[in-house]
Amino acid sequence: MTARDWRAGELTMLALALVLAVTALSSVGFLADRLQQGLERDARQMIAADFIVRADHPVDPQFAREAETLGLRTASTAIFPTMVSGGAASASVPGPAATTDLASGSTSGSTSGSTSASSPAAAATRAQPGGGVAQSQPAAEAAQPAPTLARLSAVKAVSPGYPLRGALRIASGPNAPDHAATGIPAPGTVWVDEQLLDTLKLRVGDTVLVGGRTFKVAAMITRELDRGFSFVNFSPRLMMRADELSSTGLIGYGSRVTWRLLVAGPDAAVARFAGWAHARVDGGKMRGVALESLQDGQPQVRQTLDRAGHFLTLVALLTALLAAVAIAMTAHRYTRRHLDSCAQMRCLGVSQRTLRVLFTLEFLTVGLVGGIAGLALGFGGHLALLAWLGSLIDVALPYPRVWPALEGLAAGLVLLLGFALPPLLPLTRVPPVRVLRREWGEAGRTAWAAYALGIALFAGLLVLAAGELKLGGIVAGGFAGGLLLFSVVARLALWAAAHVARSERVNASVGWRYALASLERRAGASALQITALGIGLMCLLLIAMTRNDLIDGWRKSTPPDAPNEFIIDIQPDQRAGVLDYLKAHGFADVTLEPMVRARLVAINGKPVNPDSYKSEDARRLVDREFNLSYTTKLPDDNRIEAGTWYGDSKAPQLSMEQGLAKILNVKPGDTLRFDVTGMTVDAPITSTRKLDWGSFKVNFFVLMPPALLQDFPSMFITSFHVPREQRGVIDGLVAAYPNVTAIDTAPILSQVQRVIGQVIGAVQFLFAFTLAAGLLVLYAALAGTRDERVRESALLRALGASHRQVLTVQFAEFAVVGALAGLMGAAGAQAVGVVLATRVFDFYLAFDPWLLPAGVVAGVACAAVGGWLSLRNVLARPALQSLRDA
Repeated sequence: MTARDWRAGELTMLALALVLAVTALSSVGFLADRLQQGLERDARQMIAADFIVRADHPVDPQFAREAETLGLRTASTAIFPTMVSGGAASASVPGPAATTDLASGSTSGSTSGSTSASSPAAAATRAQPGGGVAQSQPAAEAAQPAPTLARLSAVKAVSPGYPLRGALRIASGPNAPDHAATGIPAPGTVWVDEQLLDTLKLRVGDTVLVGGRTFKVAAMITRELDRGFSFVNFSPRLMMRADELSSTGLIGYGSRVTWRLLVAGPDAAVARFAGWAHARVDGGKMRGVALESLQDGQPQVRQTLDRAGHFLTLVALLTALLAAVAIAMTAHRYTRRHLDSCAQMRCLGVSQRTLRVLFTLEFLTVGLVGGIAGLALGFGGHLALLAWLGSLIDVALPYPRVWPALEGLAAGLVLLLGFALPPLLPLTRVPPVRVLRREWGEAGRTAWAAYALGIALFAGLLVLAAGELKLGGIVAGGFAGGLLLFSVVARLALWAAAHVARSERVNASVGWRYALASLERRAGASALQITALGIGLMCLLLIAMTRNDLIDGWRKSTPPDAPNEFIIDIQPDQRAGVLDYLKAHGFADVTLEPMVRARLVAINGKPVNPDSYKSEDARRLVDREFNLSYTTKLPDDNRIEAGTWYGDSKAPQLSMEQGLAKILNVKPGDTLRFDVTGMTVDAPITSTRKLDWGSFKVNFFVLMPPALLQDFPSMFITSFHVPREQRGVIDGLVAAYPNVTAIDTAPILSQVQRVIGQVIGAVQFLFAFTLAAGLLVLYAALAGTRDERVRESALLRALGASHRQVLTVQFAEFAVVGALAGLMGAAGAQAVGVVLATRVFDFYLAFDPWLLPAGVVAGVACAAVGGWLSLRNVLARPALQSLRDA
């Protein structure tokens, strides 16, 4: 029976749908499994340790003592930004190190580093090696020669044993082969990356000035796995010995340094140390201390990959969903075509049990063969996905485990059990009397209970395949809701349309009246066809809509001309000169944003106490200075989430970034008090904003009207795109204004753009599976009622209907079916898309008014083309032959 059905083409569509579903799910499953194994294996190298204690002050020695007690290895690092210059220039008095907080558009450090140069004497300020800006100096001291080339660098001081996991790779020059470092820099030497060599016009073997001491550049860093993506690490790297840090004079009171204690050893001992550390740190028991584990490495790249992984999973889930609809439609048609033969077998004495065994074995055979074929294609598909991701995954990944294969095979069997077997139940219960009378008995009703069980199993499959309840639940809920709502709406719409067409007040043609009456007569089959088409179009429109918005959002967030240079510490009296300089060199569109340093001191009249917050992020935020700015125009990359923008109002009010508002547990209506150089500013929150930090533009946590802040001491900051061939313009600006700091973000920007480009390629590759499954659903839905349409068309011709009348009837049926399916599919796609965008992908999806008419047009076009292809031969042959075939 299986061989006969296969030769007749009865199982082709079902097998194709099954293969597509297993291929899509297993492709993503194999890829996710290999990435997870690779992350578990290499995560230690990404943080150079198994566990990290991070602090804004030297780490308490008790952590190192406890680690040594447990037999763990330790090392330490200190990371901070400072100015580094080439050559043995005369050393100036070093100042405290400063840190750059680009997310809020600021530089924080010593008090002198944020002093406003509002007087003419401020022009004599000069850059300190520690990154701060010193106060005005006497004329003789100000005339002291400065290094010709200087660059803000990310200094990392490391102790012996670093890194505890992985290896640092170095080379003797840009074109020399690299190798794994066997230790840390020798005394009196440093290692730097290629960017710092290029900027300072140095070679390996030259000297650099770091603080008050000169070092020899002994090697060039080619790979540093644990560098991370904090803003301080945007600057070129300089690595030195930790025991020589004090000789530079860079670390003092007010320095902003990130201190890290690295711990590594056996997993059990690391787990005991982690538990001991959490007991002392969690809940704010130790100020300024945070703990990092293996899962905390490279959070920025992981965030991009997580969003891409969610979208790849969504594509796979929707492919499986479309395949389920195609399987259900194909099995439904298979059932209708085999009812008569089953009734004959019942007349010949075949029992219901035998029929159940026959069909179960046949479909299990198809399921196993289709599942194995899908697994083979899925394994090849995941290799193609890895190829699309390219150098983004530049390490050898372990081979996949057996679980993705088992999950893919189980998915195929669940699809068969849930959507192929329910329509087959009537075959096993068909009464023998069907040979004489066209009756199903009670058999047709049992399928609905089986469908309910199948949908429940499939919903569980979607949640399992998604790996999280939110994404899987939204897709499964949208699918189940669409099935129920679409079927109810389809039946009501068909009844209403047929009722209107029969009305004497509506002058409908014979073709339209007959078409609507025919659809109403077989209301169940017609509603099923419309529902299947609607679900298919909903999935296709949903994936196309979210794909376009997601990809456009990614590309717009970091376009090729995104800002790659930040200029900070611009004093008010330097503003006009800096703008003129940039304009003269072709950067006329650059604007300078004001920045005011302030400290949050009260919320709703109650003094702020950092210890009252449980979150380390909240304690850190309220324990430091905020970066305020003033403007009347809402920045282009900001979006109001709650409240209203204050605009040109001069009344005290402020707009706050929504993430900060959530951390501080404040909302519109709350009043905040800031201390600015000893004076206070009170203002209520009138709006919260969502910021696009990935745009690399200057953004501020808090914005106020100019009337509140413009009289306070301030400095200015800007960001803009500098082509590679114009890098010398920035060096000239720093030379003309030594206190100004330039921060190059081009390396991290290019990496983010590379990540986005590769992820987009992977998404587009997997999208082909969804398109194929969607076309399969459309064909299966239209083919489901082909036999009935062929018979009705042949009857019309036998009764004398003209060629034109038959065409009108067919077109009317397809137009109604396609329009209803397209309208419901577009509405469903818009609704589910909004939920996915806000709950899963975290991007804004605007309502598209053209989606509904586009869905109607797409539905009518698909139904018309598919119907014409399936019925084009009916009018070209005798009616008697069509009746015999039907």
